[in-house]
Amino acid sequence: MIDKALFKLPGLRSKMPFIGTLAILQALVIIGQAFFMSTAITRMWHGKGLQPALLSIGGFALCFLAREVINFFRQRFLDHYAYQASIEMRTQLLDKVFKLGPQVAAEKGSGSLTTTAISGIEDVETYIKLVLSKILNMMIVPMVILVAVIFLDWKSSIVLILTFPISILFMIILGYAAQGRASQQYESYQVLSNHFLDSLRGISTLKYFGRSKEYANSIYHTSERFRTATMRTLRIAILSTFALDFFSTLSVATMALFLGLRLMDGTVTLFPALMALILAPEYFLPLREFASDYHATLNGKNSFQAVQAVLAMDEGLSFQLAAPVFWTDHSKLTLSALTKEYENQRGVKQVSVSIEGMKKVAIVGASGSGKSTLLNLLSGFSNPTSGRFELNNQKEMTSLNDLNWRKSVSFIPQNTYLFSASLRDNLAFYQPDATDEAILVAAKHAELEKLVETLGLDCMIGAGNRTLSGGQMQRIALARAFLSNDRNIILLDEPTAHLDIETELEIKENILPIFENKLVFLATHRLHWLSQMDMIIVLNEGEVKGIGTHETLLNESPYYQQLISEMRG
Repeated sequence: MIDKALFKLPGLRSKMPFIGTLAILQALVIIGQAFFMSTAITRMWHGKGLQPALLSIGGFALCFLAREVINFFRQRFLDHYAYQASIEMRTQLLDKVFKLGPQVAAEKGSGSLTTTAISGIEDVETYIKLVLSKILNMMIVPMVILVAVIFLDWKSSIVLILTFPISILFMIILGYAAQGRASQQYESYQVLSNHFLDSLRGISTLKYFGRSKEYANSIYHTSERFRTATMRTLRIAILSTFALDFFSTLSVATMALFLGLRLMDGTVTLFPALMALILAPEYFLPLREFASDYHATLNGKNSFQAVQAVLAMDEGLSFQLAAPVFWTDHSKLTLSALTKEYENQRGVKQVSVSIEGMKKVAIVGASGSGKSTLLNLLSGFSNPTSGRFELNNQKEMTSLNDLNWRKSVSFIPQNTYLFSASLRDNLAFYQPDATDEAILVAAKHAELEKLVETLGLDCMIGAGNRTLSGGQMQRIALARAFLSNDRNIILLDEPTAHLDIETELEIKENILPIFENKLVFLATHRLHWLSQMDMIIVLNEGEVKGIGTHETLLNESPYYQQLISEMRG
């Protein structure tokens, strides 16, 4: 029920005494309510009339008001603390996601991360409020009331002492069952989130190949599994609430029965019997309130653990760069036995290569040979399973997932992302302070002149705005790299995959001069790039099959010759 990590939240330990003090005050006020109510009823029962009971009725009203005031301030205090803690947790989560890069999205799923960052944090906020209020009330209020009942009538307290642990035990048994169901429900929710987001991303492709209805059915079945898991969880949660209500009601009824019999025998007077009977429901009330919100706390606990799992992920850094890297003729990057293993797909194995100075490096291989995986390792978007990077012969690193390395790199993926912003802001992604003149020059190199003239730099593009074709999006990605002055390490993953060959050759004439005085990694399957490369890394099923220039590999690498032949068809 309670995650130990919850008590590591900043400032929580210092606030626990205050919350506990409010719980004690609440218990004392409840006892005061019972005292004044019993006093008023007893006086009227003895025929003393209404006027002598007015003072007790006033005392009851004051205690009732004090109870509401305590509840108000406690709820307000917890609302404020939980809200601030959830904001801080969301900030930490987003910072961690950006530090980890795309590897966390690949591992956890984009939909799951989005759900955790939005609705999951809201569940955590509710979880913090419920745990801090309900748990402390359940621990403190019944004990204070029990002490009062013992002083009033110790025989009646035996019923309370015996039934409370039974209720707790029954709640624990059902709680474990509910926790298991809630975990299954949360897992189903994450699967549904990932599945739905992936389907939305590929809806155009699915419709093109006539598979949209099939995937709609798949989403339906996934949502049905989630609905079934939710209903199973709710059944156990409702059963738990019913069981605790039943036991508490039965306990109060048993206590009332014995008190009635003893009143008739004259072994107990009206005042202590009445006050003990009034306090009995209050004794079980914190437990019943906790049971009614138990399902909400389970959801919050699962979300809290999901957040903590992301925050605990290792960034894979053995060394952090002090500043961004500006590549020079004397710079050197060495990859030593670099390996990346995946559970269900091929990665790269034992890649060892050394690159020094300004170079244009091509990474070639058949589809699925590991080109994108190697680029992800070089960009820091993924951490290797084993192996090392060595930068400038002195900085040995287990990963390039470093903020300053990312500030040094321009990355052009196969699928470009457009932000919901102006065309100017999208083009100046790597260089936000670029002038319009510099942006226009970069757009010209990327063959975007006509688009800029037609739309204008202030035109809003991206989600919910003006849509662009795949080729136009790819050219925007190229223009981003051309515009950057501070990043002279460029990684390109099939940068012209969405362009026709004529447009690609036109852009190539503009790209090659910009590649000068830079370190460039280009993953490609287009043959016309290879003769302009200074180095070519040949991959086959994740293994290096050759490293050298185009001419050297043609003469010395049988696999490269075979690959070139297959590329030519």
